[in-house]
Amino acid sequence: MAREFELIRWIRERTRIQGADSLQGLVRLGIGDDCAILDSPPDGRGWLMTTDMLMDGRHFRLAEGVHAPELVGRKAMAVNVSDIAAMAGTPVAALVSVALPREGFDAVARGLTRGMRQEADRFGIVLAGGDTNLWNGPLVLNVTLIGLEPSSGAILRSGAKPGDVIAVSGPLGGSLPSGRDMRPQPRVAEAQELLNALGPDLHAMIDLSDGLGGDIRHILTESGGLGARLRATAIPVHEDVRNHFAGEVASDDAAALRHALSDGEDFELCFCVAPKAARRLPRWATQIGTVTDSGQLTVEWGDGRETLWLTGGFDHFRSFGA
Repeated sequence: MAREFELIRWIRERTRIQGADSLQGLVRLGIGDDCAILDSPPDGRGWLMTTDMLMDGRHFRLAEGVHAPELVGRKAMAVNVSDIAAMAGTPVAALVSVALPREGFDAVARGLTRGMRQEADRFGIVLAGGDTNLWNGPLVLNVTLIGLEPSSGAILRSGAKPGDVIAVSGPLGGSLPSGRDMRPQPRVAEAQELLNALGPDLHAMIDLSDGLGGDIRHILTESGGLGARLRATAIPVHEDVRNHFAGEVASDDAAALRHALSDGEDFELCFCVAPKAARRLPRWATQIGTVTDSGQLTVEWGDGRETLWLTGGFDHFRSFGA
């Protein structure tokens, strides 16, 4: 069984900075000292910083043997990359803090490292440091990811305007029963394609971690209390909904839409675009509605009815009765 410093040395050997001529070159010092050192980009772009905590029994099931450490590590990195994508940024460096379960901690730590490194390598991310602890509780890990905003500035949640077209990058719903929640696919390339195609006509964006019904409200609230009208027939429902909720969907016309709006952990992008620019959207983007000045979120059904949508997305506190 490895001791703490042996484990740190093993991790450090597998997370050395590579590609000094790329954005990794901005990480002057990684694992091995009290702090990592990042240099400022020569073009003056700002740093993006995001963090997510994942807990066994809440976000994954390691102790039960359902999810392997490698898969947990990949998810922990990917959900943070998705946040950087939501601002059309480029991920650069990660700091990882982990509370390892005492039993089998060495294998868990190595598996986590391999998984995080695999995901980090996909996006050119340096594992630049962190902290490791041991305890008698379940695995808890936190990743802080640092990225660079685009040269034209980060895309915020607060830029939506009445009349904007609302679109999403992919189908929604059913991620948990299918296991797709453990395999996020951060839309970094898609976000940057959107920015290149639309420029200042890309007004607002968010990644869909807690469900479209809740996350679109973040955009509307941050943009000054706006509303939105979603077209029920336009919202793309993931095949996982029909595969795993076949009976429910068959007996209730609105069931598939509820899953698409509320299930969460899709990690697709939702974005608001000036109407004049909608024709420049990439083929993979699906237009699902319009921003309004009503202050309410409504759904327009295929028969012309329009109803309020009062249900949000996943709420981390509400599900525990807080």
